[in-house]
Amino acid sequence: MTLAEQIGTLRRTLYRLLARRLSGKTRRPLTQLLAVKYVAARGVRTQAELAERLLVDAPAVSRLVDRLEEEGLMKRCAGEDRRCVKLQATDAGREATGALEEATLSIDEDAARCLTEAELAELKRLLERLQEGLAQVVAQPEGESQE
Repeated sequence: MTLAEQIGTLRRTLYRLLARRLSGKTRRPLTQLLAVKYVAARGVRTQAELAERLLVDAPAVSRLVDRLEEEGLMKRCAGEDRRCVKLQATDAGREATGALEEATLSIDEDAARCLTEAELAELKRLLERLQEGLAQVVAQPEGESQE
């Protein structure tokens, strides 16, 4: 199995586990909670950034933000120019992500039962390094090689 396949499989497993942990604690879908969390805590400010983070297309994220705005969890604010809006989580939105925080912490506890403390620290370090390196590759124009 390639690295990309392994990471994809792990991602799907984590999403299924998160959905299971959340099922008894909130009626909100995981995607809604993640969207609010990314805006509230991760510095995502535009719908384009949110679409990229959630791996969905622009129309889908627009509908998602519409729904979150209707429910009072997120709001659109004026951006730098009229073509762009800035997303902001509301207090109710931040409160709604509490169940997600609990679920992610419990998954961290599960991981700590699978790996030693040193292995977990090394895994986190390597994943950060891989993310940074691949982000540089993505940022390069197509056809350019990394020196």
